[in-house]
Amino acid sequence: MILVTGGLGFIGSHTVQALLDMGEECVLVQRRKAEAPASLAGAQVAVEQADITDLPALLDVGERHTITGIVHLAGSMPWPPSSDQPVDATRKALGGLLNVMQAAQDWGVKRVGVASTIGVYSGLTGALREDMPLPMTSPHLIPTFKKIGELLSEHLAGATGVDVVNYRVSATWGPRDPHGALFFAAPELVHAAARGTEPNLSALAAPPHAEDSIDLCYVKDTGRAIALLQLADRLDHRTYNVASGRATSNAEVIAAIKKVAPDARIDLPAGGTGRQDYLDITRLQKDTGYQPAYDTERAAADYIAWLRAGNEH
Repeated sequence: MILVTGGLGFIGSHTVQALLDMGEECVLVQRRKAEAPASLAGAQVAVEQADITDLPALLDVGERHTITGIVHLAGSMPWPPSSDQPVDATRKALGGLLNVMQAAQDWGVKRVGVASTIGVYSGLTGALREDMPLPMTSPHLIPTFKKIGELLSEHLAGATGVDVVNYRVSATWGPRDPHGALFFAAPELVHAAARGTEPNLSALAAPPHAEDSIDLCYVKDTGRAIALLQLADRLDHRTYNVASGRATSNAEVIAAIKKVAPDARIDLPAGGTGRQDYLDITRLQKDTGYQPAYDTERAAADYIAWLRAGNEH
């Protein structure tokens, strides 16, 4: 049975579905009381309420279930950021990661996967590979803590003998995304098309342009890639890019959306950085056989259909 922290979240819920599709049973650990969604009714899924910062509560889950692997997708950083108690918030965030590792060692699991982010590559350009030296500094809290998490994971893998794998997840879009246009425009462009309104992109750090691009991966592909990494018989590396392996521009996203919603009012001004940065997925493909199933057009059509079916996000 695979334990998934954050298993009812955006990427987590799709990872759980992919694991189930591959024949696994899952236990989802959530801080708040929750039940499995209707989409998982009848599936081999258990939902446990436990805060990963509470080690005894987390270990109790292992008393009720036979855990063979862990996919750690719950955020190991202070989020949302708070200036009230920054030291305590940092202690809790890192403590959650350490508790997951402690549980893995105590339970004797085969593998622990830990979510990292495309943001660790900030400042680098072109084809972004896992073996590239990373800048020490980060412009945002999330990649700062993800870098720390990667270093701790590397150390603890060697110290405990547990196979620990870091997932550097690219910009991800698709059903159940609660964040919208927090870091890139695509999710809000889809929502605006489904609503029949103009997009609200005010949360972005800078106004987006049509030629701006990013490695954009549909969440169903993201979840499947993580599941493949978790279940692989053998992995030759500690860190893997989880991505589409190509740069997708806002213009491509808009064109794909308009094939489904031709009257969508989602045009962006011309221009942009012109950079074509993307995550190289050669390592992921070689070790798991992963291939993205959703190109931009298929992803946009699937996402809009989901929203038009009455789903909030």
